[in-house]
Amino acid sequence: MTAGTISIVLDGQETHVSTGSTLRETIARHIERELDAAGAPVDGGRLGVAVAVDGMVVPRGDWHDHVLADGVAVDVVTATQGG
Repeated sequence: MTAGTISIVLDGQETHVSTGSTLRETIARHIERELDAAGAPVDGGRLGVAVAVDGMVVPRGDWHDHVLADGVAVDVVTATQGG
């Protein structure tokens, strides 16, 4: 880990993000899509994911100001269709 970074577990994999990173920034980087302040894709498409931090679901509207702490576990759950 370098200065100015923290360690988190993202979908079961240890990763490093910048100190002060928000959940929105981290999720956008993880899913490789730009997200607006409300957590919606700027491309107008559907997102289809839910996110939990340490087992607690974080509402999409709170992603922009949810600053990640060192050692948290972030799980991204993708909605799928089928039966």
